[in-house]
Amino acid sequence: MGFIKAFAGSISGTFGDQWKDYYRPATIDSTTAAIIPMEKVEENAGRGVNKHGYDNIITNGSKIQVPANYALVTMQDGGITGFIAEEGGFIWQSDDPNSKSLFSGGGLLSSTIGSSWEKFKFGGIPGSEQHAFYVNLKEIAGIRFGTTEPINWYDNFFETRVGATANGTYSIKIIDPLLFIKGFVPQSYLNTMSKPYDFNDIDNESAEQLFNEFVESLSMGFTKLSVEAKTQGMDTLDYVSINRSNLGRAVDQVLEESKQWRSGRGLEVVNVAIPSLSYDQATLELLKTIQTDDAEVRKAKRMGQAYGDNMAGMMAAASGQAMQSAASNENGAMMGFMGMNFAQQQGNSMLGTVSGMQPQTPVQPAQPMETPATNGGDDTERLLKAKKLLEAGAITQEDYDKLKSQILGI
Repeated sequence: MGFIKAFAGSISGTFGDQWKDYYRPATIDSTTAAIIPMEKVEENAGRGVNKHGYDNIITNGSKIQVPANYALVTMQDGGITGFIAEEGGFIWQSDDPNSKSLFSGGGLLSSTIGSSWEKFKFGGIPGSEQHAFYVNLKEIAGIRFGTTEPINWYDNFFETRVGATANGTYSIKIIDPLLFIKGFVPQSYLNTMSKPYDFNDIDNESAEQLFNEFVESLSMGFTKLSVEAKTQGMDTLDYVSINRSNLGRAVDQVLEESKQWRSGRGLEVVNVAIPSLSYDQATLELLKTIQTDDAEVRKAKRMGQAYGDNMAGMMAAASGQAMQSAASNENGAMMGFMGMNFAQQQGNSMLGTVSGMQPQTPVQPAQPMETPATNGGDDTERLLKAKKLLEAGAITQEDYDKLKSQILGI
């Protein structure tokens, strides 16, 4: 029981001639109104159109226009008796068995409104008299905000807490009108409906609550974006200025996580515009220190790299010289290469200190090789080791013979 659809679309042609007395959304100046009262229009036989004050009570036979981007809601005793989200002309007729209570309009709204309708619909048979009003389904833009104190957040790019002042506007879209009405708007407001429910109305306490929650969410919104900004090598404010739509997305996520704006109130934040956004004085002073320290770190790094590159070149030259010296060492190539290995260990230790900017544990100098002596088991052990080196190809026969002569004293 509810509405009969008279025609689709706007009032024109034959229906325009027939509909001399009907209801429509009230004409108001505000662009930030979410709920709009009904206005009765009467045409007096060529004497023009009379517009009565807000009249939110309809009865059987009342003709109602539903423009595009508006939803009509009727209520009785706090329950929802009718919902229309289709453009056209409708007649309330509670006693007509062919009437319907729900015209969801199809599309995305149709897929979300069903569960709310079942939850909030009127439990009995609607009466002939209904309380009715319109809900704005457009993006409601131009909701003003400003911060008297800086917004603070942890900036992942600077790896410290920063603050900024912000002034601008944001926009909201009502994605579930029934959930918004029953889940948030005070019933006392709906009963009187003496003026539109306006998000910019400073006397609207529930709208002020939404405003405060929005401002509180900005801090976490900036924190979320600072993570994204760091991956782009940017600080948060630069990232927001280039990717303006991302701030609205981040704030919408925060409000859903903390206040259930979507799932509990049928609201989403679409966009946030902040033409005036700047770091506070404390953050500016901090950034000066960070920039100075960063410059010193980069300078030290460049010096360390240059020193490391120079040492690498010196070691390469030294290694080449050592190779030549080892081959001509009078004690044999094996003794020469042992000395060269010790030099490389010392050089690598120095290079590791330069590249890591941390002192390494110094390599203990190799003990000087004792002068060969002819004393029993030690001599035999040396010869055996030398023999293994010869068989492995590490030394030449000449090297082995010379070492053997030194040990045996022949």
